[in-house]
Amino acid sequence: MNYKMLQFPQDSIFLVTGGAGFIGSNLCEAILEMGYKVRCLDDLSTGEEKNVEEFLQHPNYKFIKGDVKDLDVCLEACAGVDFVLNQAAWGSVPRSVEMPLFYAQNNIIGTINMLEASCKCNVKKFVYASSSSVYGDEPTLPKKEGKEGNLLSPYAVSKMVNEEYAKQYTKYYGLDTYGLRYFNVFGRRQNPNGAYAAVIPKFLKQLLKNEAPTINGDGKQSRDFTYIDNVIQANLKACLAPSSSAGEAFNIAYGGREFLIDIYYGLAKALNKNIEPHFGPARKGDIKHSNADISKAKIMLGYEPEYSFEAGIKLAIEWYKENLSL
Repeated sequence: MNYKMLQFPQDSIFLVTGGAGFIGSNLCEAILEMGYKVRCLDDLSTGEEKNVEEFLQHPNYKFIKGDVKDLDVCLEACAGVDFVLNQAAWGSVPRSVEMPLFYAQNNIIGTINMLEASCKCNVKKFVYASSSSVYGDEPTLPKKEGKEGNLLSPYAVSKMVNEEYAKQYTKYYGLDTYGLRYFNVFGRRQNPNGAYAAVIPKFLKQLLKNEAPTINGDGKQSRDFTYIDNVIQANLKACLAPSSSAGEAFNIAYGGREFLIDIYYGLAKALNKNIEPHFGPARKGDIKHSNADISKAKIMLGYEPEYSFEAGIKLAIEWYKENLSL
């Protein structure tokens, strides 16, 4: 079922935190296209104005520049809101190893502030971004909720702590919370720049510029790459999920497995480039293999991912060819 067919009360208001980021801006766009009101809260520390500038004139869109570390800002943003989609966080496993205190302040305190504000403002559903990094060194594939290993980075710790706090807010304060453990999301508007850029946009950017990308490690690590539209569907379906599913975390992925080296050569072929990659050292805290069991999200949220890796990567290639050439 296409997420655009989902029905909410006509006057519904959504708050997307981190709404100028990659996933957040795509959520804002989807909600506006469906005819509902959306508030975007972002301090533009990692989000970008260009991701949301096309919405600024839309009558159903409101941009709030503010920081989730400030509880007053969170309370103001949540006032009158029906659904919160909490995407505000700093990403990147290796960067979190360098900046543990910063990640605790932004990813943990920021999320607790949003949980508290949502509770005080009687928000109906609180949907938040967790991560496949919570599986740590647990080697079993596919990854299944309830079977997590030792955490491998401060980023992973921040996401697991958020899940635990969300459970408490459901248990003690009656806030319906739903954690979405994203597996390697990719697609339009994902930033290809910087030392910590995600691998697919980074490869695409460098290939389009006729540069040889560096692959961290041997390229034989595997990921359950998940197209952005599957993630949009998961967020919206969580907003419609029963309270009996609240207080839980769910794998959000396609349920496939792609090897980095195969992805690289596939992108090079699609762009008609004959460029050999460089290989660098493996990154600290990275999980070698990830592949998701998505049965819990299917049963409890009605999640049915529509875009396979192959379908998503075609759309991503077209978007980057069009937008990076600008």
